[in-house]
Amino acid sequence: MTERLIQARDVMQSLPHAQSLGMIVTETAEGSATITMPYDTRLIGDPATGVLHGGAISALMDTASGAAVMCHPSAPAATATLDLRIDYMRPATPGQTITARAVCHHVTRTVAFVRVTATDADESRPVAMGTGTFTLERPPA
Repeated sequence: MTERLIQARDVMQSLPHAQSLGMIVTETAEGSATITMPYDTRLIGDPATGVLHGGAISALMDTASGAAVMCHPSAPAATATLDLRIDYMRPATPGQTITARAVCHHVTRTVAFVRVTATDADESRPVAMGTGTFTLERPPA
């Protein structure tokens, strides 16, 4: 793993909200990242069913997307979400870990474009899918 990928992983794992939600960076590669979030009863959005709140899932997807941007070969110094559209396909299965896989598929001088998918144990049926745009701050020359 390159120094840049290790650095991106360390930055994402040090975010207070990521720590609070139990997020773990499980994989990074050039322009992609995978982050998991274990099921936690504190994150339930519907007490009757035990389904996780969509906000927790969107936070996971946003964090994975930012990590994918940070891992892009263009080596950005920093990034921030400009826009993130998420389509929820089905409720996450109560008790299961959620995994977000994000790919930064295109960058311009100042904007990165990302696709992200969230799944539970049934990876053939996404919980949610999203697309986003992120700022791309370059390191000083």
